[in-house]
Amino acid sequence: MVHLDYRDARPIYTQIVDGYREQIEAGILSPGEKLPSVRELAVQLSINPNTIQRSYRQLEAEGWIATVPGKGCFVCGVPQSAQDEKNKLLSAFDLAVTNLLSYGVHRSELIERLQKEGNDYA
Repeated sequence: MVHLDYRDARPIYTQIVDGYREQIEAGILSPGEKLPSVRELAVQLSINPNTIQRSYRQLEAEGWIATVPGKGCFVCGVPQSAQDEKNKLLSAFDLAVTNLLSYGVHRSELIERLQKEGNDYA
C-alpha cells in the first residue's frame, strides 16, 4: 500500500509513483504481482481515479509495470534504465567521496553527514 503525505510538496501522483518504485526496488512488490485496480486504489487513498491512472501510466512508460487489458496492472521489476541510472549515481557518489577525502575531509565526517537527522537519505 502506498502512503501519502499531504504536507509533502510533491504532487500526489508523484508520491504514488515514487512509493511504487521504492516498493519494487526493495522487493516488497515482486515481478508478476498484481497492483490494485485504479478504482480500488482511488477508494483506498480517497483520491481521484485520474490521479491513480496518471501514476500507473508513468510507471508503465518507465517500465516498472505493465498493463494487461482486462486483467489489470502487474509489476515488471526494476527496469534496466533505472538500474543504469542507479549505477551512474553511485559512480558519481564514489568520485565525490574520493575528491572529498583528497581535500582532507575525514571518513567520520562523511558518515556523520549521511546519518544526520533530517536528511532524506539518512
